[in-house]
Amino acid sequence: MKMIWLRASIVLLTFLTLITGIAYPLLITGIANALFPHQAKGALIEHNGKWVGSELIGQSFTQAIYFHGRPSMTLERPYNALSSGGSNFATTNPALTYQIHQRVTQVRLFNHSENSAIPVDLITASGSGLDPHISPNAAEFQAQRVATARHLPINVISKLIQEHTAYPPLEYMGEPVVNVLELNLALDNLKPQG
Repeated sequence: MKMIWLRASIVLLTFLTLITGIAYPLLITGIANALFPHQAKGALIEHNGKWVGSELIGQSFTQAIYFHGRPSMTLERPYNALSSGGSNFATTNPALTYQIHQRVTQVRLFNHSENSAIPVDLITASGSGLDPHISPNAAEFQAQRVATARHLPINVISKLIQEHTAYPPLEYMGEPVVNVLELNLALDNLKPQG
C-alpha cells in the first residue's frame, strides 16, 4: 500500500514540476516576448551605441548638471536591483524622521531653495528603492539648479521637462511622471546655447 502512495506522489510531483516549473514559465515568457518585446528584454535604453540603463530601474545622479531621482534604500549601493526593497521604517520611527530631515537639508542646500516646498518624492524612497521616475513638480523644483549648472535658460529646461513627462492613458489611472535617465540623456543631447 505504501508503494502505491509513493508512486502516486512521485508521479504527481513530476507532473506538477513539468507544468508549473517548465511549461507555464515558458508559455508566459513566450507571450511576453511576443506582445511586449521591449519590456520583456528589460526596457533597455541605448545611447550612442551603448546600453546605458533601463526605463524600469533608476540610477544615482549626484552632479549639479543632472536631475536627481528619488532616494533609494537598497542595500550596498543606490538602485541595486539585486536587493530591491524599502527601509521598512514605520512612520513613527525616529530613524525615518532623521533620514527625512537629512534629505530635506541636502535637497535645500543643493538646489539653493530655502522657502519653497520640496516635492515629497525627492525626500522619500519608493517601496522598491528602484523607482526611475519623479513627478513633474520634482523635476521643476530642480530645473533652476540644472539650468544654472549648464548655463542654459530656464525655459529650455522647463520645455525639456514637459516633453519628457509621461501621462497615464486615463486620468484616474495614475499621475504624470518623468523618467530621470531619459530626461538626463535628453539634457546631454542638447546643443550648446550660443
